[in-house]
Order: sequence, then C-alpha cells, then structure tokens
Amino acid sequence: MQTNTNLERSEDKQQLASRQEVAAPIQRNIAVDAYRGLVMLLMMGEILNFAKVAHAFPASVFWRILAYNQTHVEWAGMGLHDMIQPSFTFLAGVALPYSIHSRQRKGESFGRQLGHTLWRSLLLIYLGIFLRSINSPQTNFTFEDTLTQIGLGYTFAFLLAHAKPKWQWISLGTILFGYWLAWALYPAPGANFDYAAVGVPADWPYNFGGFASHWNKNSNLGQAFDVWFLNILPRASRFTFNGGGYLTLSFIPTLGTILLGLRAGEWFRAAAPKIPIRRFLIAGTLLILAGTILHFTGICPVVKRIWTPAWTLFSGGVCFLFLVVFSWLIEVKSWRRWAFPLVVVGANSIAAYLMVHLWEEFIVSSLHIHLGDRIFQIFGMGLEPLMFGIAVMTVYWIMLYWMYKKRIFLRI
Repeated sequence: MQTNTNLERSEDKQQLASRQEVAAPIQRNIAVDAYRGLVMLLMMGEILNFAKVAHAFPASVFWRILAYNQTHVEWAGMGLHDMIQPSFTFLAGVALPYSIHSRQRKGESFGRQLGHTLWRSLLLIYLGIFLRSINSPQTNFTFEDTLTQIGLGYTFAFLLAHAKPKWQWISLGTILFGYWLAWALYPAPGANFDYAAVGVPADWPYNFGGFASHWNKNSNLGQAFDVWFLNILPRASRFTFNGGGYLTLSFIPTLGTILLGLRAGEWFRAAAPKIPIRRFLIAGTLLILAGTILHFTGICPVVKRIWTPAWTLFSGGVCFLFLVVFSWLIEVKSWRRWAFPLVVVGANSIAAYLMVHLWEEFIVSSLHIHLGDRIFQIFGMGLEPLMFGIAVMTVYWIMLYWMYKKRIFLRI
C-alpha cells in the first residue's frame, strides 16, 4: 500500500515537472537577436544613402568606405552589404533547433511539425514573390530574393535537423560538391560568347578567364535553367536574363548556409548555459580559409550573386565570426545594454522586413509633406540624404519598439 502511494506520488511529481517544463518560457538568445537586429538595420539602412553623401564629399575616405559597404560588389568579393542575405539565412538555421525543441516540448508529433514546416516554406516563397510583384502589372514570378531562397530550402533543412550531426555534415559536403560539379561540367562561355545578349557589357572587367569562367555572369548553368524555368510561368515578356546575375538555383547552396546555421544552433543548445566561443571561432576561421583557397586557386570563385559553393563557405565563416563577437560581448562579458536597440529590431525581423518593402514610400512622402526639406538641411546640403535617412530609420525603430513593448511579434 505504501509502495503504491510512493509510486503515485512519484508519477505526480513527474507529471508536474513535465507540465512546468512545457509552461516554462524558452529563454531567447540575446546575442542571436542582436546579430539579427544588426542585419535588419543594414538592410533598412539603405535609406541613409551613403553613396550620395560620398558623392557630395569626394575627398572623404570615411564616406567612400561607408558607401562601398552599403552596396553589393559587382561580382567577386564581399562588402558588408553582401552579408545581409547570408546572415539572415544563417540565422534562420540557428533558430531551427530552438523551434523544433519548442514544438517537441508542446507534444507535437513529427508529422504535425513537418506540416507546419511545409506551410512556413510555402508562405516564405509566396511572400517573396508578393513583395517582388509590388508595382508590377502582374505577378512577378521570381525566386532569387532572400525569403524565397530560404523558403525553397527550409523544409530540407528541417528534415536534416532530425539527422545525426555526421549526416548533416555529409549532406552539406554533398550539396556543395554536387552543385560545384554540375556547374563545372556545364560548358563554359567561349571566346566568342555574346555577353551583350545577356546584359553584360563586352568590356565588363569582372568576368573570369580559364576554368573559373564557368561562373561568369549570365553565361552559366543557373542562367540556362532560368531561361527554361522562368519562361514556363506567366510573364509580361520573355525572360532572357537577370540584370544582377541572380539565379533561382542559388537556393541549393543557400541550403548549405542554413545547415551551417543549424550546426551553430545545435552547438548553442548542447553547450548551454555556456557559449561555445572556441568552436565558433575555429569553424569560422576554417570556413573562411576554405572559401579563400577555392577562390584564389580558381577552383570556385567567391561570388555572392550566384551563391557559389565557395561563397557558402566564406560567408558562413564570416557569420560564425559575427556570432563570436556578439556572444562574447553579450553572453560572456554580460554587456547587454548597448545591444537593446538591436534586439528590438532582431526580435521582430519579419516585421522590419515588411516595413522596408511596404511602408518606406509612405513614410518618406509623409516626412516630406509634414516636415519639408529644410529641417534636413540643417547640417548642409551634402548631409541632407543622411539626415533624412536617419529620420526614416527613427520612425522604423519607434514602430518596432512599440511592437516590442506590446509583445507583438510577427512569426511565420
């Protein structure tokens, strides 16, 4: 009798502990939120118009550096602005283990989780197409933007998140090598290739020679795929090339970036409450070294616009180093107050993304109407674009702060 009573009490305690675990809120990773906030501010910060300010002050190295890092490089290489999309993609991977664990704690079955993941993937794809179709005469079926690229690979990342780390690394290597091999086997543009027909000037200085020419702009496997695939879909006119060189197939190596983020997220969870700074630092250094070697040996150049496998490695390494900096400052040294403005933005990244794409014209026109232009010329005409951009950014942040205080967070 006493034994049965003890067993019942033990079971009651286990059930209570289980209910408390489900009810207990999962602590947010402040370093990740701050990093995501920086990424979103870089995207929102295009309104600061550093290029216009640099043009007004041609002798200033400071403004030239800022302007360079607020634009995408023409082809190979990297500026700070080029890290927006890989960082956003990497952080989607970091968040994935937390999302899965949260749903498991709530008792959701694998099938239910998979259904939600498929819905999330489709929603990201449709949202990307919707935003790209604004001001278009019809739906603009294009698949190279950040949200669509993540959506195309997200379900595969979810499935791999349930595999052992060994298979995740094997999958990453297979994806990148297989993608590289497909491009390497596709015929390179010959000496008489008509670059002008695909929107590339004949004297464009950024094309590669030799083996690396397999990754030249609009003369590659991804371009051939888009000429076939995008013309299957309804279009106002026939697709011939993307002016920036961006491609639908980039979602395949982009999946590699999500997987790198997935490993970072799992390392975060496995080491908690400690922060695996050393592991992040080693991973970041090795990935950057691998991407650099591939680039300078001509095996595979580092090109963000077509998301080459070398770019996946190189940019993934930079993402790990960003994690090192934010984690060391915020989690290790406990210096958190400075990061609060970033956290406000990072905790509501989808809302921030939508604000820029849907509300920017309204905010800009409203400021012009109600404040005029003279108030933004207080520091001179050269800094007017900057001051106006700061005003727009302030409006963005106030809106996100209000949502943060009201605990209104947009989730997909």
